Amino acid sequence: MASTGAARTILSAQESLRDWQESLYKDFHRNPELSHQEKRTSGLIAEQLAGFGFKVHRNIGGTGLVGVFANGTGPTVLMRSDMDALPVAEATGLDYASTVVATDDQGTQTPVMHACGHDVHMSSLLGAARLFAQEPDAWSGTLVALFQPAEELGDGAKAMVDGGLADLIPQPDVALAQHVLANRAGTVSTYAGAFLSMADSIHITLYGRGSHGSMPHQSIDPAVLAAMVVVRLQTVVSREVQPGEFAVLTVGKIAVGAKSNIIDDHAVLELNIRTYSKATRDQILTAIERIAKAESAASGSPKDPEIELYNSYPLTDNDAKVTARVAGAFAEYFPAEAIEDYGRQTASEDFSDIPTALGVPYTYWGIGGVDAETYRAAQDAGRVTMDIPANHSPKFAPVIQPTLTTGTAALVVAAAAWLGRTDGRGEDRRRRAED
Repeated sequence: MASTGAARTILSAQESLRDWQESLYKDFHRNPELSHQEKRTSGLIAEQLAGFGFKVHRNIGGTGLVGVFANGTGPTVLMRSDMDALPVAEATGLDYASTVVATDDQGTQTPVMHACGHDVHMSSLLGAARLFAQEPDAWSGTLVALFQPAEELGDGAKAMVDGGLADLIPQPDVALAQHVLANRAGTVSTYAGAFLSMADSIHITLYGRGSHGSMPHQSIDPAVLAAMVVVRLQTVVSREVQPGEFAVLTVGKIAVGAKSNIIDDHAVLELNIRTYSKATRDQILTAIERIAKAESAASGSPKDPEIELYNSYPLTDNDAKVTARVAGAFAEYFPAEAIEDYGRQTASEDFSDIPTALGVPYTYWGIGGVDAETYRAAQDAGRVTMDIPANHSPKFAPVIQPTLTTGTAALVVAAAAWLGRTDGRGEDRRRRAED
């Protein structure tokens, strides 16, 4: 494939960027910022992109930014990274661990950590952007490097779209993105079709009647009501969703009361659901409302429950043709043992809001971030889920190498599948340099 030759030319200088990229990664990891607060992060990224020769547009939908590098005629490829971190206290023990404490949008002080690998994503995309800028003879077209805020809230991509993204960049022909996962480092995995699930969070307030703990007959106990709702919710997936259709319903929070001898007048539940089809999503949301209202009525609640939907994520549905093209380029560039099948992931992402709004086909793939020997040992012992910290864990810590090398190469190889020159100029240059 001519595109693979172009990718090899572009990546020929990758080793020379190693110290810079690893230092950049450690800086991102040591200085995480919460969703919609990524001011330092976006400023550092903008400075780097401008230094590479990209035209930079900042403050898109808040802290979002894009860098545009026009290099002659040809397709336009958009590559995206997220930037935000999580309200998690780091427990990795790394010498570059975060000790940051920030104020969240509720005014609460919270520790902050890059517990989902967005520092890997930013470092990889900046590495790819620098390599493309250094080898203009190897490719032709336009590269758009997009850095998105607030992925962890599910509204950062939409904020950039609403902030005028389409007016600031040329219309892309394809959009690409990746995520580091708790798989063997040095590996990549593509998936055509529905790859990441839709997600919705639901806040439910259940109403009772308060009383002294010694006088339950004068109350409508919201603790009992909440317990009945939680038990009944366990039957939604097991008894209402068709067998074989994927669905998850999790009750993540129950809050009621303030003291042992006080029966409160309300209880709060927070739920999360994951689905791959709109029909199943709607079925589950309808069941949740039905159960909350029915149990409230059965308990004699003074009023119906309040049900609020928030933090909704779209389905990440990878375009089959785009995915096949990227998978073919990966197979040409990476050794066979680096290509794995991670399968469909039940995590969720808002990346697809951007290509969907722009009317662009896209694909989103995974890269591994766990030390290979550590992963194999856990796999052999059947203890991967117990011994390998997953994304959002306070112990989540991708190994720097080969994670960064692989993440950068994957972006370059994928983008070069559209942007790589077909006249051999870049390949000839690489061969001359090797000779």
